[in-house]
Amino acid sequence: MSGLQKALADSPHCLIVDDEPALRQLLVALMTDVGFVCVEAGDGEAALATLERQEVSLVLSDLRMPKLDGLGLLTEIRRRWPDTAVILISGVADVKVAVSALGSGAMDYLTKPVHVGEVRVRVAQAMEKRWLILENRYSQERLQEKVALQAKRLEELFLASVQSLADALEVKDPYTRGHSERVSHYCSVLAQEMGLSGELLRRIELGGHVHDIGKIGVREDVLNKPAKLTKEEYQHIMTHPMVGWKILAPLLADTPEALNIVRSHHERFDGRGIPDGLAGTAIPLEARIAAVADSFDAMTSDRPYRLRLSMEEAIAEIVRCSGAQYDPTVVEAMMRAVDSGSLTLVKRAGVMEAA
Repeated sequence: MSGLQKALADSPHCLIVDDEPALRQLLVALMTDVGFVCVEAGDGEAALATLERQEVSLVLSDLRMPKLDGLGLLTEIRRRWPDTAVILISGVADVKVAVSALGSGAMDYLTKPVHVGEVRVRVAQAMEKRWLILENRYSQERLQEKVALQAKRLEELFLASVQSLADALEVKDPYTRGHSERVSHYCSVLAQEMGLSGELLRRIELGGHVHDIGKIGVREDVLNKPAKLTKEEYQHIMTHPMVGWKILAPLLADTPEALNIVRSHHERFDGRGIPDGLAGTAIPLEARIAAVADSFDAMTSDRPYRLRLSMEEAIAEIVRCSGAQYDPTVVEAMMRAVDSGSLTLVKRAGVMEAA
């Protein structure tokens, strides 16, 4: 199908713009014979009013007209209806004007007196060019859509790999079962309370989900010890942020916020944390959020060597450590979330429990 046939099938309307009624009638007869349904306008302003009411695929316009000339009309059409082809017609064979018209987006430039055969050829060429432009845009959009679908599938496969790692950790450490999901949830609540959203929120949720993945490298006798850890055992288990960061760095290269949570969720606001001894706002915000979420979840969970705290007791402890272990702005966000009811303990196995 040629460009002209495509135009006649999709949008068969042509607008003829000229302040000379005789020339308008000539062009209307010619374009009607080609197959267009024609509408007319006597000047550029009238043409714009017509275009606001009627979709057209082609405009044939005189260059010199009162009120709004052809170049002014062309500029407005390119701005407001960029898919409409425009051919300008002038009584003066001026190369500079023709170049200016084509440079401004006209599909072609004709001089008066117009010849029927030439108009037919130029219109067919203009419509072919318009069709190719639209087809190219459609192909690009389809390609972008295909790339987006492939990217989504790659992300799904990546998340499946991360989930497999998390599942492996849950088998090794019973305490971790459900812990990561709940920390991810608490991270999300706190982040939203602090005004974070969109892709950043999704990355924070992912970081919360995988923050303890490094415990895969911790000895099982330490993970499952039914008593308080020795200093050596504690130091061993606290290697998990760096272990997790090394494991996930190749997988999370495009999501640095999630990696920051894995590495820095045990940093302290006063600079006495691990692994880098960061302090204050040098600790990434997402890691400061995760630190509060992780501690809240840990304190409200049963451990082999102690019973869980109530929600009120856990919050009181976090408030007590605000400014030392935790970022005060995150603690304040937590208190707002509690007051609004958006932060509550996650239910598990029929009881109120935070992991």
